[in-house]
Amino acid sequence: METLAIRPTKARFTATRWSLVLAAGRRETGDARAALTWLCERYWFPLFAHARSRGRTPVEAEDSVQAFFERVLGGDLLAKADAERGRFRSFLLGCFNHFLAHEWRSARQLKRGGGAETIAIDPAGAETRLQRELIDGRTPALDFDRAWALTLLDRVFAKLREECDADGKAGRFAALQTFIQGERGETPLAEAADRLGLSLAAVKSLVHRLRHRFRELIRAEIRETVESDDALPAELEHLFRAVGGR
Repeated sequence: METLAIRPTKARFTATRWSLVLAAGRRETGDARAALTWLCERYWFPLFAHARSRGRTPVEAEDSVQAFFERVLGGDLLAKADAERGRFRSFLLGCFNHFLAHEWRSARQLKRGGGAETIAIDPAGAETRLQRELIDGRTPALDFDRAWALTLLDRVFAKLREECDADGKAGRFAALQTFIQGERGETPLAEAADRLGLSLAAVKSLVHRLRHRFRELIRAEIRETVESDDALPAELEHLFRAVGGR
């Protein structure tokens, strides 16, 4: 009988909550740059969207975010992060706004793309995504929040796909993804079962497990940069409100 268990992939970091942020602020630690890169991968697009919403051209937004991360990687900005300040998302946006207001012009003299060689940047793709996913007439702060939420969900779905399609089961996630975030009728589930060569009962069980794992992964992502688990419910509510455009 086929095992339908979803196998979690090995986590890249064992640190959770603000310990990740504090590690990034300690340049003398061996994991500092890896932790910073981990954070940059999650916030490059949200900060780019925020800069664009504040009137920067695509090139200017790219330059400002790159220069900001040059400053983060080369200085002690994150060492000033304090768990008492609450959510890292809000802390980072405040730092970026200060940077845009007071330091962007001089920092722009940095060579574009220089220094932060470990940060993957795709400005053309970011601009295309921004035009496709962000809503006109929103404020810069709301654009940042929506981009943050969409980026987080993209990572969650990527992890879920990797786990679901493991062990030679490629294509299983594509057949079931549509059922993860909402209830569907019997007929679509039956079609998915036929496509995968499984019984309807087996597909229902797998979808149930996918939904459970989906919620687990979202909580794990958010838990990395909030003060404590007490902040999880509010941050989850904020996440889905941001995705909904409210």
